[in-house]
Amino acid sequence: MATIYEVSKLAGVSLATVSRVINNTAPVRAATKEKVEAAMQELGYRPNSVAQSLASNRSNSIGILVSELGGPFYGELLNRIESEFRAIGKHVIVAAGHSDAELERDSIEFLRSRNCDALILHVESVSDDYLRGMADSGTPFVVINRHVEAVADRCITLDNELGGYLATHHLLERGHRRIAYVSGPMWKNDASERYKGHLRALQEYDIGEDKSLFFEGDFQETGGVNALHHFLDSKCDFTALVCANDEMASGAITVAHEVGLEIPEQLAVVGFDNVNFSHYTYPKLTTVDYPIEEIGQMAARWVLKHVYKQAVPDLKAVFQPQLIARDSA
Repeated sequence: MATIYEVSKLAGVSLATVSRVINNTAPVRAATKEKVEAAMQELGYRPNSVAQSLASNRSNSIGILVSELGGPFYGELLNRIESEFRAIGKHVIVAAGHSDAELERDSIEFLRSRNCDALILHVESVSDDYLRGMADSGTPFVVINRHVEAVADRCITLDNELGGYLATHHLLERGHRRIAYVSGPMWKNDASERYKGHLRALQEYDIGEDKSLFFEGDFQETGGVNALHHFLDSKCDFTALVCANDEMASGAITVAHEVGLEIPEQLAVVGFDNVNFSHYTYPKLTTVDYPIEEIGQMAARWVLKHVYKQAVPDLKAVFQPQLIARDSA
């Protein structure tokens, strides 16, 4: 295995110069840098990551905490963030918090113990005070899908209330008045905001809240399955169903097929997220687009700007959802 001494000798420069090129700790003339890089390539030299970290006070790794590791939503988010950092030679360490405050705190502390240069957090349960304390301690982090006023400059989110409004408004425009709603767990901010948007759309048509048309789901396919069975068993009158995410919508569509309901003729269905499988349900799912890849990219750019001091395009804090009209409603 080649050593830094051999690189120095082949390039005809000092060890200090090689170190500056490897660790980017001080400016080096372009011609000199090219000679060092050519020598490294010829010898097959690979810098020691531990030594680099000690020299630069950087681990070149970013910690990412998400609620779950499975499912298309988080897959798209992680893929975009990882590709952004890999393009500049950085790596990611991923942990899951499972929407539990203690597990989220444990995962955050684990990532901090790995000396990550920054954290990207999709957290739902840790308190605002906990996040404020992290900011006060100097930990670089950015929060996805949650607005915390005390650390607002570190938050990147979606206007979930508008998204809920768009889903229901789409159905109202098509003549539906009895619209059932399947929420996510209502203690979660995004679930409660989407339901608020649903109610706002109803109010515009002078339709009040009807608790018999509400079911609290779990953001999983089972939530949609259980919800549609519940509404059918209760024999309540409804012609349309809004689901607070696409996974629950796909579960509801499965049940509709099983019981012989034609979609959208007998039951219109709208989802939320626009994950990749929404194009492939039968019929294709009308949904609200959650630009999760763009939000992941924006979180990565926040780190690039505030931690690695790179020039990036203007950062965006709040994304606007859009309705994607397909065949299910």
